Amino acid sequence: MKNRYYKNDINITIRLLIVLCVALICLVYVTIKTTENIATVFAPTKELPIYSVETPDKKIAISFDAAWGDEYTSHILDTLDKYKVKSTFFLVDFWVEKYPEHVKEIAKRGHDVENHSTTHPNMSQLSAEKMAEELNTVGKKIEDLTGKKPTLFRPPFGDYNDLVIQTARNNGYYTIQWDVDSLDWKEFGVQPVVDRVTRNVRNGSIVLFHNNAKYIKEYLPLVIERLQEDGYEIVPISELIYKENFIMDNTGRQILQK
Repeated sequence: MKNRYYKNDINITIRLLIVLCVALICLVYVTIKTTENIATVFAPTKELPIYSVETPDKKIAISFDAAWGDEYTSHILDTLDKYKVKSTFFLVDFWVEKYPEHVKEIAKRGHDVENHSTTHPNMSQLSAEKMAEELNTVGKKIEDLTGKKPTLFRPPFGDYNDLVIQTARNNGYYTIQWDVDSLDWKEFGVQPVVDRVTRNVRNGSIVLFHNNAKYIKEYLPLVIERLQEDGYEIVPISELIYKENFIMDNTGRQILQK
């Protein structure tokens, strides 16, 4: 009889210990989550690039990253001229070195000629010193060719962290992303690009294209026509963004402070 009571006491003790352990685990979890929330509230504001701009005007920007090839550049420029559109080109160093006449021609026709890095690296993996080198090497070459220092920087692969944006700012650049990705590099065809862009733009959007995308000769006129039919004015990014007295919301949308 005693053994049976003794075993019951042990079972009760084990159950109590299990309940206490579960309660302790729950308490630790709640404490951790509470600490995380407090840390989030009081953490320094995360740096964000400019993805889009809050504006009441039906203005948007289209941009072209030039990180390979030059087959369609003349056609792009002629198309932009045809529709009286000014745009923004982000250039890497090898493209500037290989096609200097096109760099000058882009600038001559009134488009932004901007910085897309020197070697097209993952910028967030570099030191601040290397980041500055990536910016300033190609930036100087663009300035020498166009007579104008670039002031916009698009990180390769859209890869950034706080240090990238801070380093770009310290070297005179606004860091620019996009809120509408054409996905032209995936080569889905003409209509998917047209639909993706025209269905997703809104006031203040920044659209990403690539200068050597396979179907750009076909889709670019269609995109521009649709956007203009919808009442959008297409301007260079340098004219779309605010240069001062602005804040960024948590989506990277630039908002003018009044």
